[in-house]
Amino acid sequence: MSSNLRYDGKVAIVTGAGNGLGKTYALALAARGAKVVVNDLGGSMTGEGKDSRAADLVVSEIKAAGGQAVASYDSTVDGAKIVKTAIDAFGSCDIVICNGSTSLHSLLLYFTSLHFTQFSSLSLCSRHFA
Repeated sequence: MSSNLRYDGKVAIVTGAGNGLGKTYALALAARGAKVVVNDLGGSMTGEGKDSRAADLVVSEIKAAGGQAVASYDSTVDGAKIVKTAIDAFGSCDIVICNGSTSLHSLLLYFTSLHFTQFSSLSLCSRHFA
């Protein structure tokens, strides 16, 4: 990636930014000048539970490097809340990276209706909020 690529003055939302690729996207955007909303529900790989630590650690890392970031702990199903966080903190929303999801490590044959609802809500339906 070119070091000349800059996002100064832009506001980015990155879902699933507490770990993995989402974290990498958030750090890269911040390093190039974007103000970042680090969204992570903090659930397990199967979508259970909630924990703010992952998002908070990424926000701290961005701030320690001189960037600007805030955390959002909302589910991507509630995308409007995530966008509101960006607008309340930074005044706009210019970039959205929909990385957040859940992994259901099971054969479709064994999916319950709850599994399917969780997976489709997070992985399909939430993409419309931007």
